[in-house]
Amino acid sequence: MPIEKPKVFYGYIIVAAGFSSMMIVHGTFNAFGVFFRPLQEEFGSSRATLSGASSLAFIIMGFIAILMGALADRFGPRVVMTVCGILFGVAHILMALTSSIWQVYLFYLLVGIGLGAFDVVPLSTVVRWFAQRRGMMSGIMKVGTGLGMMAVPLITSNLIASYGWRTSYILLGTLVLVTAIPLAQLLRRDPYQKGLILEPKVREHAGHGSSGLKEEGLSWREGFHTYQLWIVSALYLIIMFTAQTILVHIVPHAEDLGISSSKAAGLIAVIGGASMLGRLTMGMGGDRIGNKRALMVCFAILILALSWLQWSEKLWMLYIFTAIYGFSHGGFFALMSPTVAGLFGTRSQGTLLGIVLCTGTFGGAVGPFVTGVIFDVTASYKMAFFMLLSLVSLGLALTALLRPVKSRAKEMLPVHHGGSAEIVET
Repeated sequence: MPIEKPKVFYGYIIVAAGFSSMMIVHGTFNAFGVFFRPLQEEFGSSRATLSGASSLAFIIMGFIAILMGALADRFGPRVVMTVCGILFGVAHILMALTSSIWQVYLFYLLVGIGLGAFDVVPLSTVVRWFAQRRGMMSGIMKVGTGLGMMAVPLITSNLIASYGWRTSYILLGTLVLVTAIPLAQLLRRDPYQKGLILEPKVREHAGHGSSGLKEEGLSWREGFHTYQLWIVSALYLIIMFTAQTILVHIVPHAEDLGISSSKAAGLIAVIGGASMLGRLTMGMGGDRIGNKRALMVCFAILILALSWLQWSEKLWMLYIFTAIYGFSHGGFFALMSPTVAGLFGTRSQGTLLGIVLCTGTFGGAVGPFVTGVIFDVTASYKMAFFMLLSLVSLGLALTALLRPVKSRAKEMLPVHHGGSAEIVET
């Protein structure tokens, strides 16, 4: 394929498509809470039974991410995102036809399968298009997730009030089908499918002249047998354990302190806003100081936030906590995919990132439950919050143990501290 320099680097289109699809899909999934009361009234189910459908989708999403990442590595992101977009959108439309709770579980099983592609595939794709700015571009993509989580539930609330929950499900499912599927057609696995030129210093470093360079990195089997993969997976388990625990329990904790429900709900909005700032700032920080150092900064900030939480009993104190916590929360999500790419190369990025995300999903599913059990036994969140502080301190120590991976694959490029060779991005 002839190599030519484009007027506009196609990687920016990849970022825009990923940002938009993640905003729509993740926003739609997180609107389940808005449907919660109408569904409960419709089927007369308990809160535990109904919320199990969302938990099922969350767990399925994590396990299916490994498969979707592997399929994207082999066949490219366009086909995978198209199929998953169809599944996700159709499952929401089918929700309008539900007449019993088992159907809710069935359709949210499909939702989880469809959702499984909408983190691992965009994030594993963008790191193949950027190297020196992987963190920043991944952060921009994840801002789409945060924006969707803030906007779509609000829109859904108005739709339900105006048209009812069944019609609202149809409208959301249709929105996914008419946006996510066309956006998927813009995705390409890597720059070589578009015949793009490489940066001169990259060609010189790689020793492949001007015709391009073979994609660097370990196979998924090689990566699977490194301790670094399991450290990163453990880190993401801790991150998701903490994140889901805070998102589920911070509002009830505030209400237990005598804070009104409306003011307590504002804490989630603060987390959302601060997380978007964290995604951008720490994504760029990873590009400048290296992903390992940036992760350590995020863990240090999170330790500070959780230490403050141990003594926070006033609304203003909780707002400070959620602002600091939200910043680190967003930073972690911007850094995970670039960290995997920096350690293992991009050859099997989808599969290896899928393993990390699956492990984190387990932590996200278990964290709120364990915290709830601790509260039921002790009638307080104090022990649970101290548990989070201990886990995050362990995460900081594990991050310090990360070292570059020594590859047996001859084609792998050296991993630089702040990013390796880069495709032309101008």
